[in-house]
Amino acid sequence: MPAYKRVLLKLSGEALRNGAPDSILDFSYTDSVAAQIRRCREAGVQVALMLGAGNIWRGARGTAVNRTRADHMGMLATVINSIAVKDALLRAGLDAHVMTPVVMETFTEPYLRDRAVEYLEQGSIVLLAGGSGAPFFSTDTAAVLRACELEADAALMAKNIDAIYTADPRKDPTAQRLTKVTPMYLIEHNLTAIDLTAAAFAQVHGIPVHVFGLDDPENIYKVIMGDTLGTIVQGGNES
Repeated sequence: MPAYKRVLLKLSGEALRNGAPDSILDFSYTDSVAAQIRRCREAGVQVALMLGAGNIWRGARGTAVNRTRADHMGMLATVINSIAVKDALLRAGLDAHVMTPVVMETFTEPYLRDRAVEYLEQGSIVLLAGGSGAPFFSTDTAAVLRACELEADAALMAKNIDAIYTADPRKDPTAQRLTKVTPMYLIEHNLTAIDLTAAAFAQVHGIPVHVFGLDDPENIYKVIMGDTLGTIVQGGNES
């Protein structure tokens, strides 16, 4: 039996590249992701998706681009990823809708909370593009926000790392893998595997966040079915 009835699944844009050197997306990989989402849907789980954009645009770091405009560029990049994943979902036999908090009706539908819930209850996959629609907020934070708004059971963060560690394991060989922590622990130790604003939002509103790797798309199905791989961020003020 699934561990959740309704989830907000945030997919890392960088993970969707799947290491492809000459493309922003590995389309065979997005097909594999769509197949796993179909398995979840067939198990009765309502799935909303939010796409990151790290495969296209990493923000204004090291450039002269104004931060607000840089974030607008990132929002547009998430729309590209969302349309690509929608196409994979449709080919997998699922109904899917891309919704954005900013108006671009030629490509997407306006995000309305009640309409998104209606789509979920009808069995459609809802792709939430454009982040929160506001600059200075990451897609991690937008994912936790929408998870609360849509009354999801959890925010699932599928990333290009397999878990949260006490430090960056690529830089610190002594870094220890964490299986369960509180949002406050992440904030106090400045662990940025998820955005700290997202952690603070989860802390205040009490929504579980499950961070896991998207190296194997089947991990999506495993987590939704209750596998504890990765790191679960949940609880009070103590780790």
